[in-house]
Amino acid sequence: MASPEQLSAFKRAKVLMVGAGGIGCELLKTLALSGFQDIHIIDMDTIEVSNLNRQFLFRQSHVGQSKAKVARDAVLRFRPNISITPYHANVKESCFNVDFFKEFDVVLNGLDNLDARRHVNRLCLAADIPLVESGTTGFLGQVTVHLKGKTECYECQPKPAPKTYPVCTITSTPSKFVHCIVWAKDLLFAKLFGDKNQENDLNVRSSDTANSSEHSEDVFECRKDEDIERYGRRIYDHVFGHNIEVALSNEETWKNRNKPWPIYSKDVLPEEQTKENGNKEKGCAADDVSAMVSLSLKNPQDIWSLIENSRVFLEALRLFFLKREKDIGNLTFDKDDQLAVEFVTAAANIRASSFGIPLHSLFEAKGIAGNIVHAVATTNSIIAGLIVIEAIKVLQKDNNNYRMTYCLEHPSRKLLLMPVEPYEPNRSCYVCSETPLSLEVNTQRSKLRDFVEKIIKAKLGMNFPLIMQGASILYEVGEDLEEDMVAIYAANLEKALSELPSPVTSGSVLTVEDLQQEFSCSINIKHREEFDEEKEPDGMLLSGWVEAPVDKDNNKPIGNDESTSNALPSVETLEVEKDDEIQETSEVVEAFTGKKRKLSEVSEVTAPDPSGPSSISQNKPKKLDIDHEDDELIISDDWESLTKKKKL
Repeated sequence: MASPEQLSAFKRAKVLMVGAGGIGCELLKTLALSGFQDIHIIDMDTIEVSNLNRQFLFRQSHVGQSKAKVARDAVLRFRPNISITPYHANVKESCFNVDFFKEFDVVLNGLDNLDARRHVNRLCLAADIPLVESGTTGFLGQVTVHLKGKTECYECQPKPAPKTYPVCTITSTPSKFVHCIVWAKDLLFAKLFGDKNQENDLNVRSSDTANSSEHSEDVFECRKDEDIERYGRRIYDHVFGHNIEVALSNEETWKNRNKPWPIYSKDVLPEEQTKENGNKEKGCAADDVSAMVSLSLKNPQDIWSLIENSRVFLEALRLFFLKREKDIGNLTFDKDDQLAVEFVTAAANIRASSFGIPLHSLFEAKGIAGNIVHAVATTNSIIAGLIVIEAIKVLQKDNNNYRMTYCLEHPSRKLLLMPVEPYEPNRSCYVCSETPLSLEVNTQRSKLRDFVEKIIKAKLGMNFPLIMQGASILYEVGEDLEEDMVAIYAANLEKALSELPSPVTSGSVLTVEDLQQEFSCSINIKHREEFDEEKEPDGMLLSGWVEAPVDKDNNKPIGNDESTSNALPSVETLEVEKDDEIQETSEVVEAFTGKKRKLSEVSEVTAPDPSGPSSISQNKPKKLDIDHEDDELIISDDWESLTKKKKL
């Protein structure tokens, strides 16, 4: 039971929750039942049917409504005397600035993406407000505490970059089913139903020299008065037949690879069978368009044959043009769009058949295409309880008892929860320690737009960047800019770095700021001529500028994976991929890297292998790579050291 003083502290505390999804629902309920009186919730999402199996504050009748508002109404039914303020908005909107964050005593995160997490982390640093971060993926979960100047910030540990695949692998030499999914989703679907003006690596034209006029046409355009079934077969034959034959013509490619085989619709599906597809469409409502319904395919966990995949492909394409023609040209893949998932599944399976890759069910394909790891409500509940425990410690200023707690899938020594003392701020962190960064780039070829999109926004997570070289402003984003300045900055985007009004060359130092986040960093530019297209697809390489500190005893640099304390072993990792597929979750496990830095008290932080006995030597942590954009978990075999401390 909480003491009267503690209860009084809860009632006075003003708490900001960011996220009202799987963790958020459990967290709001637990806060309300724990005595918190003033809670604010930010969430931009609306309720979907797929949320109902774990986000228990929502019901079928709430589908389409604001998560934050419905969650508030649901909790007020059993705690009517507390104050809950919902915001159906994006936390990155300008109204949620540093001054807004300063109004709160603690911020609790239940977010579903790296970009928003980084944004909240920077606002909490700028406002000097404690942040309790959290995430779950399946049965795994974690809660971490971040206080400015006392513990590491959320970005002190680098997050694994999203897994990317070279274009040549996707378009020419796929070897995994995920390659086929990426091809079907990001190339074929986008080419047929998305923005026609966007660049697309499927712009391969038919090489029928017998008809030069046809050669100049875009194969993917539906011709005037062309029958939709014939159009579907033409697309099928082009991408699964003709393009494969073109790829086979390069014999050098297949010297050490298994050759694919071209698939043509007439060989798999006689035309009479195609005509049968539409006959079953009458039972398919206009607002519930589905190729599976049209073809009487009921179980999404069945693995379709090549014939069935071909029928679904042609039927889904036909339904897009018949039922959703007004959307064509503006569509992007959405995992909750049944027809889109059916089309992508069928296309990926047909391509997989051609390359000898095992086929997958629609259920499996949807998980890969939508980056889904199926959530577990119990994990969310455990993590929400741990968040509240840490929030109480923060409000009591119980600095010595903060813990990062990790939830394991399997018990070790009869324990499922692993508490770890927080780490001190990373002196090499470019966010909270303002360490300069280094960028290797071809300054003569790379445009400012590439720098903004690939580095400033994608890697540094800035939303409203201001880029300066010395006193010269190269680029700025803001609502109060004059039109002539907007035009100048827009023109700068299309210029190579070395051609800017203040040329950026090797040795230049750029200062990049985000005024909303009150965050800035310096980037040192190094010119580099060539980049490996497969290993460095961005054509740029961002890294820390300051050299790693030197371990005097061993006379060698201390890297990110090594300890600054001799009391701790160096980290050697074993990467474990999950079926070689990208699978992401709505509530993500953040990094527990096992990388120690100087602390007033150093705890030998290790944990048991959740999957059972280890095959690696004692004291060498394993990295369990859950294939997520921003999750990483390192697990060690030395459980005993959790309870031991060594003083520097």
